[in-house]
Amino acid sequence: MNRPDSMTLVGFMQASNVTVYSGSWRYPSAAPDYLDLRYYQRIARVLEEGTFDLMFFDDRLAMPSIYGNSPGEAVRYGARPIKLDLTAVLGAAAAATSHLGLGATYSTTYYPPFHVARAFATLDHLSGGRAAWNVVTSVNDSEARNYGIGEHLGHDERYDRAEEFIEVVGKLWDSWEDGAILGERETGIFADPGKVHELDHRGRYFSVQGPLTVPRPPQGRPPIIQAGQSGRGRKFAARWADLIFTADPDREIALEHYREQKELVAAEGRDTEKVRLLPMAYTIVGETETIAKEKEAVFLDQLVHPMASLTLLSEVMNHDFSGHSLDDLVTDELINSVTGMRGLVQGVKRHVGDQPLTLRTLAGHRATLLQGPRFVGTGAQVADQMQDWFESRSCDGFVIAATHLPGAFEDFVRLAVPELRKRGIFRDAYTGKTLRENLGLARPASCFSAG
Repeated sequence: MNRPDSMTLVGFMQASNVTVYSGSWRYPSAAPDYLDLRYYQRIARVLEEGTFDLMFFDDRLAMPSIYGNSPGEAVRYGARPIKLDLTAVLGAAAAATSHLGLGATYSTTYYPPFHVARAFATLDHLSGGRAAWNVVTSVNDSEARNYGIGEHLGHDERYDRAEEFIEVVGKLWDSWEDGAILGERETGIFADPGKVHELDHRGRYFSVQGPLTVPRPPQGRPPIIQAGQSGRGRKFAARWADLIFTADPDREIALEHYREQKELVAAEGRDTEKVRLLPMAYTIVGETETIAKEKEAVFLDQLVHPMASLTLLSEVMNHDFSGHSLDDLVTDELINSVTGMRGLVQGVKRHVGDQPLTLRTLAGHRATLLQGPRFVGTGAQVADQMQDWFESRSCDGFVIAATHLPGAFEDFVRLAVPELRKRGIFRDAYTGKTLRENLGLARPASCFSAG
């Protein structure tokens, strides 16, 4: 089976004062109304105008506070101190759009399976089948303490827990068979109890009775997103994910990652063409190349404070870097001492090659425009770069990260999307009603259907 001709595009969001780029709040035209639901609705409408597959929200369950064992620097420099609850944000975006997929991050470490299953089943119904779940295991001790746990679980144990978690959620989504609701007013029969199933799950980590209090989602099971970069994370993604988000900084690394990940998918007995690999990419689009490059210089050189970089690095690595200088070398001993995103370090080391890896470089990949490819230029030039990655099989599309909001998405939709459409590598219009249909994914059968 051939890969779809149209690339997949995801708009990366945070319900926050910043995008993934920690200096975004300082840009002169960045909208300041991120605490107003109309802000998210406005951006959702822009993405839908550009026929994006998905509006995706990253999340964390703690303010960055690993650095110096305090949230002070995160608050002082605006390094993602705000994270709104996504339930209301997704509902607002659903109400403002008709076709755009709506994805969100929910942790398998701190939320119970029933809560996650109900939240996404509800969103799927209310949006007409447009929900997607980004499965994360969470990354640091700050999140653990916010949920009354002394310290974060170890890396491998988090994935062991996630394996069971996702199996339980899938069964909860299936616990109402299709056609269970009869709605017979004359007889008084609302639903067929033979088609609504208890799970009676008793596992290593979870005991869940079921059934879910929400009928089976329109998509059957909302698509699964995963972004694990470690060896265990990649195997987990190969087993479960429909969309795999990556952070490959250049095309050569992406080519190798693409090949390796697709091999892992095939080893799980899955159709490799149905699992999309999507690197996060910054796009800086201007009416002229000069304008675009001037914008890039501003973002790279002026807007991110070094302390914000170290604060965010401490968060994702679950390691306090307050005793280090930005020019300290990243040693093997240091890597082995962290419990957070180890895959980040390996990816950056491959990118810099034989050059010494410092904390400044590593932190820059989390706080500036360095953690993925950066496409800069006119709409045609940006489309050229994206087409090169797509047609070389370095990816199946992109997670577009905004330098600032809503302007970065507005520029991309206005200037780059028409160029992608001219090349025949991106859709002119939505073809399906649900996210699964727009992604070319079949609706899965219920695990209870045969019983």
